Amino acid sequence: MDSLTQIVLGAAVGEACLGKKVGNKAILWGAIAGTIPDLDVLTSNFVDIVTANEIHRGFSHSILFCLIAAPVFGWLLHTIYPRSEATRKDWTILMFLGLFTHPILDAFTTWGTQLFWPFDYKVSFKNIFVVDPLYTLPFLLCILILMFYKRTSPTRRRLNNLGLIISSSYILLTLGLKWFTYTKFEKSLHDQKIPFIAIQNKPTPLNTILWTANVETEDAFLIGFYSLLDDDDSIQYSKFPKNHQLLGDMASDPLIHRLIALTEGWYTIEKKESHIYFNDLRFGQLGVVPKANNFVFSYELFYENGMLQAKEKEKDVRDISPLLSQLWSRINGIKP
Repeated sequence: MDSLTQIVLGAAVGEACLGKKVGNKAILWGAIAGTIPDLDVLTSNFVDIVTANEIHRGFSHSILFCLIAAPVFGWLLHTIYPRSEATRKDWTILMFLGLFTHPILDAFTTWGTQLFWPFDYKVSFKNIFVVDPLYTLPFLLCILILMFYKRTSPTRRRLNNLGLIISSSYILLTLGLKWFTYTKFEKSLHDQKIPFIAIQNKPTPLNTILWTANVETEDAFLIGFYSLLDDDDSIQYSKFPKNHQLLGDMASDPLIHRLIALTEGWYTIEKKESHIYFNDLRFGQLGVVPKANNFVFSYELFYENGMLQAKEKEKDVRDISPLLSQLWSRINGIKP
């Protein structure tokens, strides 16, 4: 999830753990704990884009990292606040839960997390977008209000519990919506007599009303959209040929194997003029119109000094207004 959401969740966890003993200090350090795992993005300043994406949500989002880091931070905070009511164990528990709930929340998004690092398996339920105001804003409001109450106030506890209950209930709702929309996509494929291998459905940006699905067929991927506000269940799919053969001799290169692992096999190859692009389908396209053909994550493949390299294709988002307008219309059931 986005940084603000992780800060809010961490703050709420901190308050639940130690708010009664140390007041707003618990909120502060819970928020910091909720931010720490995402510091892995700083590695992008030192390594290539593929390595950076492999590192992201890896070790820093694992159970192992939480177990190692929490006692260290617990000792540090007990040293900083030796006279507080909180013990070293209290601070350690706060930091562990603040760190651990970060990857747990991320596991509900499309990217997923390597909770069980060093094993490669990623936990990814794909039921909430990385930025979702309906999850974050009520939660944030509860945190902001409770900070003005005394640490021993019952109202403070109730507000924090309310924020946790609302946000957790919303997550459960999105899991239900994911199952419901999956059945819609599956039925539409059967109705259109389209043979398929697998379906991945997920919400579109900023909402859980409009859902999109990647559908794998034998030689192509299909992308379709379904809104809970649609007048009917008909779904139009855009077809994107896999074109894996365009890789040629590149197919045996270790870099391609890494990209395939990164995308979990959901990728297409595209040739534009003399350039070869590796498209990651997991995050869809910039836009919700058919054949948008502008993927959120796309890598240009090229040789440099005899070595195959990849660089991320720059996203053309100079004017985002049309994209938001398209999204809003499609959410409301207006089909292009």
